[in-house]
Parts: sequence; structure tokens; C-alpha cells
Amino acid sequence: MTAIAPRFALGAVLSLAFAAALPAQGAGGRLGRIDFATSGTPAAQEQFVRGALLLHSFEFDDAAERFREAEKREPGFAMAYWGEAMTFNHPLWAEQDREAALAALARLAPTRQERLAKAPTPREKMYLEAVETLYGEGDKPARDRAYAESMRRLHEAFPEDLDAASFYALALLGACEGKRDFATYMRAAAAVEDVFAKNPEHPGAVHYLIHCYDDPIHAPLGMRAARVYATIAPAATHALHMPSHIFLASGMWPEVASSNEASWQASVDRAGRLKLSAEAHSFHALSWLEYAYLQQGRYADARRSLATMEEDAAKTSADRARHALVAMRAAYLVETGLWTGDVARRSMAGGDRSMGGLQDFIDGVAALEAGDRKAAEAALARLGARKGETGEGYMSGGGGNDAILGQELEAKILLARGDRDRALALMAKAAAAEDAMSYDFGPPEIVKPTHELYGEMLLDAGRAAEARREFEASLARAPRRALSLLGLARAAAKQGDLQAARDAFRDLSNVWSRADPGVPGLEEARRGAENRS
Repeated sequence: MTAIAPRFALGAVLSLAFAAALPAQGAGGRLGRIDFATSGTPAAQEQFVRGALLLHSFEFDDAAERFREAEKREPGFAMAYWGEAMTFNHPLWAEQDREAALAALARLAPTRQERLAKAPTPREKMYLEAVETLYGEGDKPARDRAYAESMRRLHEAFPEDLDAASFYALALLGACEGKRDFATYMRAAAAVEDVFAKNPEHPGAVHYLIHCYDDPIHAPLGMRAARVYATIAPAATHALHMPSHIFLASGMWPEVASSNEASWQASVDRAGRLKLSAEAHSFHALSWLEYAYLQQGRYADARRSLATMEEDAAKTSADRARHALVAMRAAYLVETGLWTGDVARRSMAGGDRSMGGLQDFIDGVAALEAGDRKAAEAALARLGARKGETGEGYMSGGGGNDAILGQELEAKILLARGDRDRALALMAKAAAAEDAMSYDFGPPEIVKPTHELYGEMLLDAGRAAEARREFEASLARAPRRALSLLGLARAAAKQGDLQAARDAFRDLSNVWSRADPGVPGLEEARRGAENRS
């Protein structure tokens, strides 16, 4: 078979020679290499392996097709039904369709015991028992923990089964229920590091390692996996995106952009090939791409990405598209500062307030920038009425996204009223609340990071030393974030620490090496990097 190469080159971070040397994995392009032995007939096994490869790369819809094809080729093939049921569990996205999974399993046999009887080997019975546990009785967190325990037993019973080890690691991550428990993440990493050592082309090992390590502290450990994933599985849209988890956590903006250019284009190509609607496009990759462009100061490219999202959102009413549009508009406004431009007008006129407090926050800041304090206060009141992640509105002082956005907006309103002391006190609370939240990978969920905003307010108040500490805290959470680098350089300069200021300006100049002319702060950064007044 002829392998399909990714449409976009991924630059120096990936070895194209290595990619070219890898064997193709059946029709449709390379997805990696596994040896997932089962009792299936050769015809069914071929489809099963393809499905498992896709499953490891979270290509759930395409994986389900392959598993259903395996079922057709061998109707009693228990592992094919296991695979289809697994496609309805998206552990790292907090998504699960239990009813659809149970319906798939019911096509094998109507009861759990009858289904287990269809598995002809002890190992396959353990796989079936695990998936039955995943979709069994009880609430989702309890089932996720029980499933992880089932996968631990399977992994220990068959240590040579690299797929069991990989799915065990994923089960551990899923049992964290969206919270980053570093001890559990490292247990998962240990399981798949062993798989990666034995088979460096295993897509599950590479994929799950990236998820284990995609925070600024552990990102260096994930760099090996990030540099190979797209080369071993270029036929998987998600595999093209995943290296950017490590690159973003490392502040490697050109690589973040390249990975998501490739992933976005692959999703568009797939939708065209299969005659799918715009809803099949990877808005996730597009939003990360916009964020990378914004960090690089490539505002025109970011605006084009946002225009693409606006076009797609107009074609579908899916929540996923609506949420991506709100988030991308918010990121564009926060990073560019163009609060009175066309994006702000479109956002306020066509914003979707059903998608959480982010739209209220953007409405409020845009109103303040336009001098309309009353409209800003109305947006703040809407935020206060929301019941967000903490179960309370922002006035609770809790750590949910809506709560923190509300505190930020109120602090801005207090500043506009001239009450700087109360504004700074509120921002200190907001920063502490964000620090108490579990680290979340990717573009910031708090679209204006609290430490960055607090630092800017402190710098405006003439408190450069305190401001510097806030910008350093922001950069610890989001390495090489452009506005935090700019703030750090300015704070260091105000302190008289010219070497630190020059270093920060130099780093920012490198980040902005492809910035559009006229980006605010660009000439200041270039002069500061050269220590010119």
C-alpha cells in the first residue's frame, strides 16, 4: 500500500526521512504499528487491528467503522464488539455514551454472561470483563475507577500485551476525571514508557505519554514522543495535533502552529473525502492554531483562522462549534487588544451566552474599553447569576472559570471607578483561586491569565517588583506567553534590572520574529533586546 503523507510539513521537529521509512498500515495511510493478537479470523483481525490503531489515536468514528466491519466478517468475534464499545468512551474529554456502548455489546449477546462466553481465551474474557465494568452500574467516576482496576489486573496477568498496558495507562488518566493528579499521571507514564521502549511506533504509547507529560514541568520528558507521533501515524488527524500539547507547554510557537496547520487540514481533507459536514472539522486544532498565531504576533493569520471558524459555525448549530467560536473570539480580543474592532462588534452582536461566562466576560471588557461602564456592570451581573463549575456564581470567590472571570471583570470595573486598592485585592484572590485549580493543558481556560492581569495592574500602579513576581508566575504556568514576557521585561526595566529586561525582550523578539508590522510592543521589544533607548 502507498502511505499518505501529511499535507503540511512539520518542520525541523519531525524526521520526514524516518516517516518515509515506516511501513504502511493498510488502506488509508499509516497509523503506527501494533501486534494486538486475538482469536479472530484473518479477515476480521485485519479490520480489528486497523480499528485498534484508530482507537489509540482517538479517531473514534473511523475506529467504530473498522470494528463494525470486523463484526460483519466474523459475527461472533467478541473482541470486535469490545472495540466498538470502547469507541463510545472518551476518557480525557469527559465524554461517554453508555447507552450506545451497551447497544453495541448487546449485538454480541443479550447478557453479560453470554457475552463473556463468546470470548474463547482467558485474556479476551478479561478484556470483555473490563469493558462490561466500564459500562456497568454506578456513577461514572466509580465505574472509571473500577475499569482502571480491571485493566490493571489484565496488564499484570499478560505483561507482554502492549495494548493492555497502553489501555491501562489511559484508564488511569481517565479515572482522574479531568483533574491532573501528578502521582497518577506518573504511574500511567511508567506503564507506557515500557511500551514505548519495546515498540516506538505504538500509537497508544506515544499518544498517552504526551498526555502524561503535557504540563510545563514534565514537558521535557514528553519531547521524544512529541517528535515522533505525527511521523508514525500521519493518517490520524488527532496524531498530527497531539505533539502541540508538548510544544505549547514548552512555548514552542512555530511548532504549535505547524502541528495544528497539519491537523486542521487533515480534518478538512477527511470531511471532503467522506462528504461530511463542517461539523467534522477539527475546531480543536483550529483554536490551538489561532492561539499559536496570536503568540507569534501573526494577528492577520489569526484573524483568518477566526474567519474560518465563523464560516463553519454558521453552517452548524453544534455546541462544539459555538463554543470554539466564543473561545477563539475571546482569545483574539485578549491577545490583540483590539476591543473596538470588528471582532468585538461581531462578538457583542452575535455572542452566544449559553456557552458559559466567557461571553459575559468579553462583553464586559469590550464595554469598558468603549467607556460604557453600565453595560460592563450588566455583564458582571450576568456572570454573578451563573452557576459554574463550583456550583456558585463568581461572587462565591471560588475557583471555577466563571468565578475567576467574574473577579477579573469586577477588578477592571473597580479600576475604572478609581478604586485601585480594591481592584488589586480582588486580583490577588483571583490569582490564588487559579493557582488552586488543577493545571489544564492548552490555551488558557482563563482567557486572560490572572497573574498576567494582576501584573499589568501592579505595573500601572508603580509596583514593579510585585508585578515582576506575577509575570514570572504567569510564565511558569504558560512558558513564553507573549504578553507575560512583555510585562516581565517592562517590570524588570522599571526595577533597573537591565540584564533581566534585555533577556526578556530578546526572548519576546524571538517569539515575535514573524510578527505583523505594527504589533503593539514589537518595536519596544526589539529596542529592548538591543538595549537601545
